[in-house]
Amino acid sequence: MRVVLAEDLFLLRDGLVRLLQAYDFEIAAAVESGPELSRALAELQPDVAVVDVRLPPTHTDEGLQCALAARRARPGLPVLVLSQHVEQLYARELLADGDGAIGYLLKDRVFDADQFVDAVRRVAAGGTAMDPQVIQQLLARGGPAGGRPLDRLTPREREVLELMAQGRSNAGIAAQLVVTERAVAKHTSNIFGKLGLEVSDDDNRRVLAVLAYLDGGHH
Repeated sequence: MRVVLAEDLFLLRDGLVRLLQAYDFEIAAAVESGPELSRALAELQPDVAVVDVRLPPTHTDEGLQCALAARRARPGLPVLVLSQHVEQLYARELLADGDGAIGYLLKDRVFDADQFVDAVRRVAAGGTAMDPQVIQQLLARGGPAGGRPLDRLTPREREVLELMAQGRSNAGIAAQLVVTERAVAKHTSNIFGKLGLEVSDDDNRRVLAVLAYLDGGHH
């Protein structure tokens, strides 16, 4: 699996390269600035991009904007964004096109190798990988009571959807909540129905449900 990596801090970039290589990823390019990232994504056509939000020359949201531009040029390009802090606006921008293959992790998660590598693989496969803290902050934003489809969900359904947003399978959700997989399947079916996601294969519906959830029900 070919990866383009963008991180301006040399030590972190070098560490990420070594980590990914240890898990059999091929590093197509490891760059440190926005212009280099744009060039690498256009020329190398990687399987997945791992991108720091803030890159030179602007040190604002250069990395994110380069990744979004690359996704417009190549819809569905898998992108995993790394950020020092939770930025709700960045998360919403990432989710806006609804294509999936998106991840948003806090940099702290990089120090858990298994969790980080799992997120890269999940995003590359077309899924979503959202940091639990990102989910919590987006949820806390809320909206008018009763005004969103998400407000129809029971507390347990919200728990299931939150775990789905982290990329967990039904088996993983069942283990976390100490319930049967059958119970989880029933909850997910209810969630799809309440969010109006009736017609589609389950994998795609999971992504759409997660996107609705993370976007707080706003369109």
